[in-house]
Amino acid sequence: MATKEAVHVRERAGKYLTFFLAEEEYGLEILRVREIIGMMDITAVPRTPEHVKGVINLRGKVIPVIDLRLKFSMPSVEQTEQTCIIVVDVGRIEMGIMVDKVSEVLDIGAAEIEDTPSFGLDVDTEFILGMGKTNGKVTILLDITRVLSGSEAAGVVEQVQNETDQ
Repeated sequence: MATKEAVHVRERAGKYLTFFLAEEEYGLEILRVREIIGMMDITAVPRTPEHVKGVINLRGKVIPVIDLRLKFSMPSVEQTEQTCIIVVDVGRIEMGIMVDKVSEVLDIGAAEIEDTPSFGLDVDTEFILGMGKTNGKVTILLDITRVLSGSEAAGVVEQVQNETDQ
């Protein structure tokens, strides 16, 4: 009989889309990724947090876009040709996350994933699924549903609708 911890480790194994933010590599469960698009015009939404860049019109659908650098309290940088938006499924809402560049899809086995190390009581690591160890490097595996709450996205979409109705 498998222990609860062994089942948890097996659940984390799978394919991850990797991307970079400030020279660090992160991974998202590939099943959460809807598509990767180049940068496009983003409509700013008043009274939103700094990390909420605004919304885009993706084939008629309004999607909030989050700057993941700012969400993680990293300094903002100029966009490059490699800056892109990864459209992800967060519960019932699609959201876009701006990243520095997309890297590759990695198949990471359970044996290659370690639990998140403790950084002390003041550091919130709930949004990290684990640490992937592949090709001699460490990839921070994100639980995107914990990074981006569905209520945060719903709030941005609702605010856009209110602004356009006025």
